[in-house]
Amino acid sequence: MFVVLLRFAENKDAAGTHMSGHQEWIRRGLDDGVFLLVGSIKPGLGGAVLAHGTSLEELEKRVNDDPFVAGNVVGAEIIEIAPGMADERLGFLL
Repeated sequence: MFVVLLRFAENKDAAGTHMSGHQEWIRRGLDDGVFLLVGSIKPGLGGAVLAHGTSLEELEKRVNDDPFVAGNVVGAEIIEIAPGMADERLGFLL
């Protein structure tokens, strides 16, 4: 399981130029079942993705394909989590 932090970078003013591709990238991750949750980091600091069912290598490639990352709109940090305990609703993550 992974948390991907997408924090705004020096080229954040170009977000509008890359927004369509970024949204398509998000949709593809959700459709593929790799992204479980996508949302904003408040207040207006960027975004975050909860990912599952992939390897670190595959996720790094996927993240690098994000137009926001490629365009330096955001910098990406991938945090790997080894789940140990979970509420039964999230048992599939164990």
